[in-house]
Amino acid sequence: QVQLVESGGGLVQAGGSLRLSCAASGIIFSNNRMGWYRQAPGKQREFVAFIRSNSGAVYADSVLGRFTISRDNAKNTVYLQMNSLKPEDTTVYYCKTYAPEYWGKGTLVTVSS
Repeated sequence: QVQLVESGGGLVQAGGSLRLSCAASGIIFSNNRMGWYRQAPGKQREFVAFIRSNSGAVYADSVLGRFTISRDNAKNTVYLQMNSLKPEDTTVYYCKTYAPEYWGKGTLVTVSS
């Protein structure tokens, strides 16, 4: 059974930082592309970043230069380091595996102005 469990969300002031974690089980983590997405109420889920098995990463323009995705294959965990946070980054962040496709339940990030 595949499980993705996100953690690290919370309340932070604008300009601050948070690090999200996603612990995976039930998959061959090291072979899997892992991604972060986010979804605000009433809006479509949007891509934030993904990291390939070789640690190559791709970012959405909206977070490029502020967010960094990384992975620790020994811990089956993917991270999202978020710096210079803005109020518009406030939403629920979800972890995703691509093959097979699974989603975590999300973690809420709130950035106050």
